[in-house]
Amino acid sequence: MLNLGLDKLLWLMTQEIWDLRRSILDGRYDDALVIVDELELISRKSYIRNIRSFLIKLIIHLIKNQFEQRLTNSWVASIKGSILEIQDLNLQDNKTSHYVKQGKWEDLLDAAYDAAIDPASAEVFDGLYTPK
Repeated sequence: MLNLGLDKLLWLMTQEIWDLRRSILDGRYDDALVIVDELELISRKSYIRNIRSFLIKLIIHLIKNQFEQRLTNSWVASIKGSILEIQDLNLQDNKTSHYVKQGKWEDLLDAAYDAAIDPASAEVFDGLYTPK
């Protein structure tokens, strides 16, 4: 489901909600609970995907800062904004749980770093470096 486009994801969620309604009205509560679990998983993946997106943006600016040994106002704003968004997105509505648990950050950071290398190399010193 991670590779779905937004339109397809919305259609899928709408279909899941319709199926959930039908299951409840028909008294098929076990089916309804399975659908609730699926919707919860879709929601969780969406939050993690958004967190990953902000991590990539953050890492791109940190790489540029490391190589160019400078920090522009827009980079600072982007870094701060990304950190605030990550913190906000990661905190669940109950204000005590997180979407990305402590032991799971390393994998997410590794994936974000890998995804940030190409765009960062295109920006550092106006594309002087290659991803390698």
